[in-house]
Amino acid sequence: MQADPQLIQDTGDAGSHDIAALTAELIRTDRTSGARRAAPEALRAVSIARRKAQGSHTLSGGALAALAELFQVAAWILFDAERHGLSRALSHQALNLSRRLPEDQRSIELLVLSVLCLQQEHLGFPGGSLHISSSVLAGKDLPERVAAIFHVREARAHAQLQQRKKALWSLNAAEEFLSEEPSERDPSWTWWFDRTEFTGHQGLAHAALGNLKTAASHLYEAAAAPGGAPAYRSLFSTELGAALARAGAWREADAWLSTLVESVPRIGSVRSLNSLARTTRIIKQGRSVPRTLRNTNRHLAELLQQQKACAHAGSRASRAGSASLPESPHG
Repeated sequence: MQADPQLIQDTGDAGSHDIAALTAELIRTDRTSGARRAAPEALRAVSIARRKAQGSHTLSGGALAALAELFQVAAWILFDAERHGLSRALSHQALNLSRRLPEDQRSIELLVLSVLCLQQEHLGFPGGSLHISSSVLAGKDLPERVAAIFHVREARAHAQLQQRKKALWSLNAAEEFLSEEPSERDPSWTWWFDRTEFTGHQGLAHAALGNLKTAASHLYEAAAAPGGAPAYRSLFSTELGAALARAGAWREADAWLSTLVESVPRIGSVRSLNSLARTTRIIKQGRSVPRTLRNTNRHLAELLQQQKACAHAGSRASRAGSASLPESPHG
């Protein structure tokens, strides 16, 4: 949920160009390897950019835009790495910076709000998510794909609140706004919101509503979609396992989770790993679980514990440099 690295514009001054280069490299790492690997790089990039900004008495419009984008990208990465305090701090810094830009250069603000909206729902605050999405959707003349994104955010929040009719209405509204190709009015950062992304979120909304068969169908379609998907979309695969386990579809759960076991060390989204961990607990507490699935589940739980230990060891070095992140350059 970031700007496309090929679409980041060089604003002309050297400082902005350096920050844009940091951002582009972060996006490439996150897309291919995921937040687990990108999070330490994000913290380093923010520290470097902050030093550059603090070394200037004034920031040009180009530097403000470059900083806002970098902070947004870092905030997204830290969200997917489940480091929510730092993520929120950087999102709000990105908002403050973007709101100092001319009106026609502030589309990054909507991207930041889309991540904050998702984060609220993810952390169990659907009311906060609805507050953000409704305020954006109340705006006039939203680009079609932006409207689709916020209707999906709205649907996910309604689903968590068990407001079935409202959730389904919002999903239908999102689908109506989602055309096959972005229009000229859609900001460049909407590149990631395609049919596969929408289908995956359909599945997640139906899972929250308890429509597990429908959820599994959508999540399978999203997980099996061809092409080089961003690393965070492993969440659709792991949540499919959760939906099958919640439904008590033990044979199908065993078949699907068996395909994921070997990929665990390569999963870059911490959200996805946490989703798998929750699934192992569902299966462990399940009744009449076949022995083959219990064996698969035990192996999966052991692999996840190993990955958790590696993550804790690797994060110690980056935590020391994160204490100063809530500070905002030049107000």
